[in-house]
Order: sequence, then structure tokens, then C-alpha cells
Amino acid sequence: MPLTETAIRALKPRDKPYKVADEKGLYLQVTPSGGRLWKLKFRTRAGTEKKLSLGSYPDVSLKDARESRDQSRRLLAGGTDPAEKKRRDKHTAKISAANSFSAVAKAYIKKNRRDGLAEATINKREWFVKLVEKSLGHRPVTEIAPFEILEAVRPFEAAKNDEKAHRTVQFIGQVFRYAVANQIAPSDPTRDLRGALASPKSKHLAAILEPKKAGELLRAIDGYEGQPLTRIALELSALVFVRPGELRRAEWSEIDFEAAIWRIPGEKMKARLEHVVPLSRQAIALLRDAEGLTGDGRYVFPSIRTPLRPMSENTVNGALRRLGFTGDEMTAHGFRAMASTLLNESGKWSPDAIERALAHKDKDGIRAAYHRGMHWAERVQMAQWWADHLNVLRKGADIIPISGLSAG
Repeated sequence: MPLTETAIRALKPRDKPYKVADEKGLYLQVTPSGGRLWKLKFRTRAGTEKKLSLGSYPDVSLKDARESRDQSRRLLAGGTDPAEKKRRDKHTAKISAANSFSAVAKAYIKKNRRDGLAEATINKREWFVKLVEKSLGHRPVTEIAPFEILEAVRPFEAAKNDEKAHRTVQFIGQVFRYAVANQIAPSDPTRDLRGALASPKSKHLAAILEPKKAGELLRAIDGYEGQPLTRIALELSALVFVRPGELRRAEWSEIDFEAAIWRIPGEKMKARLEHVVPLSRQAIALLRDAEGLTGDGRYVFPSIRTPLRPMSENTVNGALRRLGFTGDEMTAHGFRAMASTLLNESGKWSPDAIERALAHKDKDGIRAAYHRGMHWAERVQMAQWWADHLNVLRKGADIIPISGLSAG
């Protein structure tokens, strides 16, 4: 007699497991603990008797169990063993999970770490994974189509954040190229998306580029009333014009007071090459001040919360805001643009020396290798001239056109 929902709910556990039949090989196995498990007994074409688990009641209702039974019988009629198909499907699902976009992206980022990419780059790429986790994360890379990637980034475009949309697609393409190289995916679907997104508008980081306004900025920094270490970071930002992340992660072991240099390891640099910064007398004096505050620790600019971590990436920008400079006027990164502009406008220093001071990567690998050790003497002289020139701008007196000054 076929089972009913009422009859199933009335079943009680016994000392030993027992079966209650439904129809066409479907039955319910009741366990001593009270579990009720759906099973299907069937024979293959070779005559072998087999059993297939269909789930537990009430998660799988009587109606659902019968539908699964009927589907399995149709497979049998077509010559397919439903138990074997279930095993293969489970294996395929396991492979798909291992080759999901999230899994492959994490493997790619793990390789990035082994390759020594900067921690900031790693963090950015992990952020991109989170951005598309909901839409693409669970999908096998072999099945992701171009339109799915487009749909994943359309919300950024709709929010007028074209740059975010483009950079996300760029990262997805990097993951797919890694997958192709490792024979996980057949191709990179982002290749078919060229021209599909609105072109991002170029956005320049805000910077003060005029001598008079640079002087106003320097005088404002002199009057900064916050943490002394933050004021030192602001002043050094102007003097050495390294990238903000390089400054805040500076370590005392990298500073050579006798040689007047700061040797930044390659793993901290954007171009992954060691960068040596000549230190002016003014920079040395500021670092001596900082040494009195943090010299017994690892970082020149430690976090105010723990000396085990460097200063927050928002500290210098936050200080600029407190000084009254908006994000459209000046940023921590803007000190680099300020130095680049005013040094080039001075006409005193070769463009190559300025580029080396800014640690810009030369696209020509041979030229880059040749110039890496060049211009050192000029850079040392330029560093001191720049520090002295900032003092002139700071005083706010009649500013002599910088092209008329002599190097010193």
C-alpha cells in the first residue's frame, strides 16, 4: 500500500532499522534514532541489484521522493545507472568547486604573494574578489560567459564609477589568464568585452603645483597642532616625495644617518626594485626628531594603536584635511606631483634624475638597467637644493623665479 504523509509522520523508531515500502522500489528506512531515509532499490540492465539514497524526510517530502524515483527510472530506461550518475555528478561538483572563480582567484593571489608583490597590491586584488563574490564566486571558470562578467560590473558603471568597473574587469582577466596558463580554463572571456564599458575618465590626484601655494602649504604644516609624528610625516612627504605607502612603512633599519640615505627594499616598491633616497640636512634633522619618539621600535611612523604596524594610510590625508586642504586641493600623493612639477620647471635638473628620484619605472628594460645607478651625484645635489628651496617658499618672501636660482 502506498505511503501517505500521515502514515510517515506516525512511524516510530524501533530497536533495529526497518523499512516501509511505497511503490516501484521506493521505500523509507527508519533508524533507531528516529531518522527516516528515502531509498530506491533497482536493478541495472546487467541484473545487479543496487540502492540509491534520495535524502531524508521531511527535508525531502513524499512527493519529491517519488519525483526523484521516477527520474531515476527514466534514466534506467535509457540505459543509465542512476547511482553511477549521482557519483559522477558529485565528483563533477567537487571539481567545479575547486575550479570556481573564487578558488582560482585565491590561487592566483597566492602566486602573487610568492612572487613578492606589494601587500597593498595583494589587498587590492583580494578586494576585487569580494566585489564579484556573489555574482561570479561560485561559478566554474570553464562556464563563465562574457555577459556574466559584464553583468557583475554593470552596477559600478551605473553608479558612475567607470574606473572601478574597468579595473574589476582587468582583474578578472588576470585571473582567467592564470587559469588558461594552468589549463583550468580554455580561454579568457574578458577579451570579448573590449569596448563594452564606458571609457573611464582620467582622474588626477589633487596636488599643489604653484610655488606661492606650496609656501602656504608648508607654513600650514609648520602650524600643525596634532601628533608631532604626523607633522614630521607631512614635512618629510614634501622633502623626499616618495609614495605615501613607502613613507608610512619606513623602518629604522633602512635609515643610514652617516651616509645620509634611506634604502627602501624592492618588495616595498611599486617597481619591485630597491630605491635609495638621498637625505638632505633638513630630512636628517626631521628623522632625528622622529628617532627620539619611535627610535626604539621597528617603524619610523608606527600606528598610534600598536607599534607592530605602520601608520594608517589615512593619517597624512587626514592631517591635510584638518589643515583646511580639501581632497580636491592636496593629497598625500600630491607631494610627488608638486616636487616633479617644480623640479622640472626649475630647468636645473635632468628629467632622468627627476624620474629616478620619483622611482618611476622605465618601460625600456635595457634603459632602466643602465640608468638605475646613474644620476646619483645629481640626485644628492638636487635633494639638498629642493630642501633649501622649500625653505625659501616657506618664508613667503618675494619668491625668485626658480629658473633664476643656482644649485647649492
